[in-house]
Amino acid sequence: MAAQDFERLTTGDPSLLRQVELIVLDSHRGLYAAKGIPWSEPVAYHWLHYEDPVPVARLSDGLERLMSEHANVDGDAVDKACAEAQKWGFSN
Repeated sequence: MAAQDFERLTTGDPSLLRQVELIVLDSHRGLYAAKGIPWSEPVAYHWLHYEDPVPVARLSDGLERLMSEHANVDGDAVDKACAEAQKWGFSN
């Protein structure tokens, strides 16, 4: 998905990019809650280095990091995003 046309990723309501972003944010929030660390969206975006010009790659990296820390990741949400990505021709 990282190498795909950004405009295609931001089409829809919610867009595929936003769906994946919400999965990562929710998992990050849960991990911080489990560790007793204060959480906010800006903290999560900073953690993701989301200012990078390749946000899809940052989301992918972030999801991998969360999984390596055994964060609770919503499998149903991931499956839904993957199904949506496949409809658009993205591989997962």
